[in-house]
Parts: sequence; C-alpha cells; structure tokens
Amino acid sequence: MHNPTLLQFFHWYYPDGGKLWPEAAERAAWLAEIGITAVWLPPAYKGDSGGYSVGYDTYDLFDLGEFDTKGSRATKYGDKEQLLAAVAALKSHNIGVLLDVVLNHKMGADEKEAVQVNRVNPDNREEIDEEVIDAEAWTRFTFPVRAGKYSQFVWDYKCFSGVDHIENPDENGVFKIVNDYTGEGWNEQVDDELGNFDYLMGANIDFRNHAVTEELKYWARWVMNEVPCTGFRLDAVKHIPAWFYKEWIDHIQEVAEQPMFIVAEYWSHEVDKLQQYIDQVDGKTMLFDAPLHMNFHHASQQGADYDLSQIFNDTLVATDAFHAVTIVANHDTQPLQSLEAPVEPWFKPLAYALILLREQGVPTIFYPDLFGASYEDQGGDGEQYKIEMPAIPELEALIRARQQYAHGVQTDYFDHANCIAFSRSGTEEQPGCVVIMSNGEQGEKTVALGENFAHSQWRDYLGHREETISCDEQGNGQFYCNAGSLSVWVAQ
Repeated sequence: MHNPTLLQFFHWYYPDGGKLWPEAAERAAWLAEIGITAVWLPPAYKGDSGGYSVGYDTYDLFDLGEFDTKGSRATKYGDKEQLLAAVAALKSHNIGVLLDVVLNHKMGADEKEAVQVNRVNPDNREEIDEEVIDAEAWTRFTFPVRAGKYSQFVWDYKCFSGVDHIENPDENGVFKIVNDYTGEGWNEQVDDELGNFDYLMGANIDFRNHAVTEELKYWARWVMNEVPCTGFRLDAVKHIPAWFYKEWIDHIQEVAEQPMFIVAEYWSHEVDKLQQYIDQVDGKTMLFDAPLHMNFHHASQQGADYDLSQIFNDTLVATDAFHAVTIVANHDTQPLQSLEAPVEPWFKPLAYALILLREQGVPTIFYPDLFGASYEDQGGDGEQYKIEMPAIPELEALIRARQQYAHGVQTDYFDHANCIAFSRSGTEEQPGCVVIMSNGEQGEKTVALGENFAHSQWRDYLGHREETISCDEQGNGQFYCNAGSLSVWVAQ
C-alpha cells in the first residue's frame, strides 16, 4: 500500500442515533480521493448502554446491531445492515476497514451468580486479601434475545478473574474471583502499573480459561466472515496478557485471505514498555506512538519554549518505525476524556505534517480534526463544559500532499530549537517536497537539494507564503515559513 493513511472515523462524543455508518458510506468516495487508505471504525457490537454506548462497555460481541437488547436493536452507530453497507462502500473505493476489538472485559451481565472473592488493594493489585467473601456478582452472560444464534457459549464466573462490584454484601472496589479453573492471582505479561494492571473494569476476562480463548478465536473467524474487514485495532492491550494476543493474531493471520493490518493500543509514554510488548508478541502488531503524542501535547502548550529539534526524542517512531502508528489525537485524549492531553489547534498542522509527510510510521487522522466536533460534558471537577474542536484548515491539503509529494529520500534539518525542516527527494516517477515549520518567529532554512534541482522554482502548497523560491545552480534554496506555522514547498 503506497503511503498508507489511517482515519479514526469517530470520536467519544459522536452523536447517537445511528448516523455514523451511513456517514461512512456517504463519505467513502471523497476519503479515497483525498488519500485515506484505511478507516478505523468504533466497536461495532452491542455495549451495556445499548444505543448510547461508544462501544467499550462490551456486552455481546456477536450482536452487530441485529438483536433488540439493552434498549435498542441498533448500536449507537446504526444497525447491522448499515454497518455492512458502510464497509461495502469503503471497500468499493479501495479503503481498508479496521474493526475495534475490546476483549479485556464484559459489562451488563444477564444474571447474578454466587461467587467467592478476595478484596484487592486497588493501588497495589498484588496485595490480595486472604479473607474469602461469599457474595453475588453479575458474571453470567446468556444473551437470551440472541438465543444461541452464531454462538451458544455462556459466560459465567469461571470466565472472569475479577469484578468491581459485589452484592450481599454490597461493595464496590477491586475483587479477585476465587476460581479453580484459572489459578491464583492475576495474569502475567500485563503492565506493571499498580503492581499488576490485569484488572481494568467490569467483569475482567480471564485468558487462562482455555474455553474463553477458543471462543474469542472463534469470534474472530466469525466477524471476519460476517464483516469483510482488512484489519483490527486492539483495545487496552496493556491489561491483557501478551501471550494471548500473540496466539490470537497468529490464528487470524492463518485464516485470513490476505495479511490483516493490526495495531494495538498500549497506552504508555515509556518507549521501553512499548518495545517490551512488541517483543512479547514477536512483532506481530503495530502500536500507537503514545510518547510522540505526548511530545506534541507539550510542544503545543509550551510554544517557543519547546525545543522542536527534540520532537522525536524517546518516541516509538524514532526507535522502531516499523511498528509505529502515529497520532495527533484520539477519543481518549480529546478534552474531558480519561487520558485528556489535547494538542492545541495552532500546533496541529505542524504535528500532522510531522506524521503525514515523513517516511516513518503509519499516520492516523482523528475525525474531529478533519470534520470538526462540538459537545458538552462534565469535567473531573463536576462543572459542565462546552467543547469546540474546530476542523484543522490545512489537514485535507496535508493528506493530499502525503500521496502527491511525500516520496523519496528524507533529509532532516533539525538544527534549531524553534525552526526545523526536512526534505523528500522525490523519485523518478513522483515528486518530493520541502517542509519547514516554526514554533516561534518566522523561520528560514537553507536546504541543499542537489544539482538535479538547479534553478528549480518552488511554491508553498498550503498557500501560507505567496513568494516563489528559486534554487541556485547547485540546487540550494532558502525556504521560509511564517511564525508559529509551516509551509510545504513543492516544485513548480
């Protein structure tokens, strides 16, 4: 795939009412035209909150908006027919489709069960209290409306290692289910935050139960058959044992007709942890570059005080570009969400140029940055906030520039704290470009393009600068950008 470009086609506050699947179908032709090669769709199956569920409170993996459960037949994004129509429209324009896979937990059980649990110190999950408590927990999933269609598997307490709520006695917290089927303690090969970060929320799936892992492999085969996707985005993998996803990915790649594109969300700002995970799964998945996103966040807040020449320091794309999927924002980092760390609008064009026009990494566009978004929600302080996320005016042009001009050898001019540049040499068939940006005053750089570019003339593709730049007989040019802005220079 030439210059693959991924679009996250939703955000946390996307309006409910079944609008997303039809919108994806409607926009497919235009997305292909500007240069989007794959779309990441939100979780397509029924969540506990039914037609209002963003999709991460997984109830039934087999209900793609087909069964009248949790208050509606359709999911927040539409019904199964609309989903399949959207996927067909995207694929007819050669746009790949990534489905979001949430296998860490289940929510909204159909029945309670008698269980035995130990209390767990939520701040250190390795501290499991010895006292065994007899209680009830919502751990039995029978899916009565689906009534065994597609899968007859019934989930019960033996499929889960922990819960955050028990009844008789009524308590909230973190509770370890006493369970002869899966062994003591939590899963290994998970993040070591809070001692052991196996438990995240809801009824925590226990991958040590062989019946569970086989059901999740069966579901993958089923969903690939039902929805002709080209890849998966894996949610919350730092809470799921790495050995499971290594097995699961092997399984789907074996049964897939063509190699599936896999990217996982391991949200850590420590590159070492990301590399450790990549090693644990034998490099079978790419990861989102959370450290680069955090650099963008800091750069956007600090303005001219940030050293732009260090923007790729300690990032996955600099350390292991082959496994890096780069982002500027996502549904978790957007304002009022759990990992809130927004990149300020002034810096977003610079950040997008740094992921779209360079050789390394597969860039991801975030829906509100392309289309805009506005919403209201409560902040952590209990106050109501109205959030406006304006579309980034330069973004469509930068996506188009990726397909048209981001070709050939890359040369970096990261020699100044406030003004950096890089050039792409182009190839025999396709042109290159010179990208220059500043987080302070107007920027300028002398770029040596070589004798092939002697006396060449250059214009700013983004239209931020009016002048034409001429290279000398050696192919050296003096390139400019405005203060706190960028320019993408292309040969006339």
